[in-house]
Amino acid sequence: MNERIRVPKVRLIGADGEQVGIVATDEARQMARDADLDLVEVAAGAKPPVARLLDYSKYKYEQEQKQKAARKHQTQVNIREIKLRPKIAANDYNTKKGHVTRFLNQGDKVKITIMFRGREQAHPQRGRDLLQRLFEDLEGLATIESKPLQEGRNMSMLLGPSKEAIQAAQDSKKDESGDEPETDSIPDHPQAVVPDHPQAIATTPEDLAEAAESAKSDVSAQPAEADADASEKS
Repeated sequence: MNERIRVPKVRLIGADGEQVGIVATDEARQMARDADLDLVEVAAGAKPPVARLLDYSKYKYEQEQKQKAARKHQTQVNIREIKLRPKIAANDYNTKKGHVTRFLNQGDKVKITIMFRGREQAHPQRGRDLLQRLFEDLEGLATIESKPLQEGRNMSMLLGPSKEAIQAAQDSKKDESGDEPETDSIPDHPQAVVPDHPQAIATTPEDLAEAAESAKSDVSAQPAEADADASEKS
């Protein structure tokens, strides 16, 4: 829900980032209508509040494109765990190896844990040999990120996907996503100040923070002159 700014004046920033100065709020609204732009409050705590003229529809589109580009460089890595026994049967071994292969091809890391029981703890080398065997059987899909380490009754090793596995995971994601554009919704905030304007949407965008800080600096540097200008316009 949009809400009007309930202050008589605002410090206005133009569409190109220029400092317009302190103007009556109603005048700022009219300027937004005349330019077919939105009037957006960017610094509610300033005295007077800082508002800016912008095309919010265009701004929203640009933000979506930035977020889409950022997601391309983000990789979410999960750590899976597979547990083995030192005397694991061949069928079970092949099944667990298949799970590890699938996880690596998805771009996940895998923690392999050997569980020792009773007298098996006296032969830790069997665990190391099993871990080394598994790593070699993966045929270049994995890299060892943490060498075998024994803690109590368990011995574990952390495997990460190799470059080949990472590339396979990226190709798989591209095939699944296709060419459909990705969009993120930007939540509305109750600071829009243009009533009766069909495109007026409230926001406090981070990209406008620098302009807001600049406006506040102008207020502190020349308070007398700003008040005088506001008095003449009113």
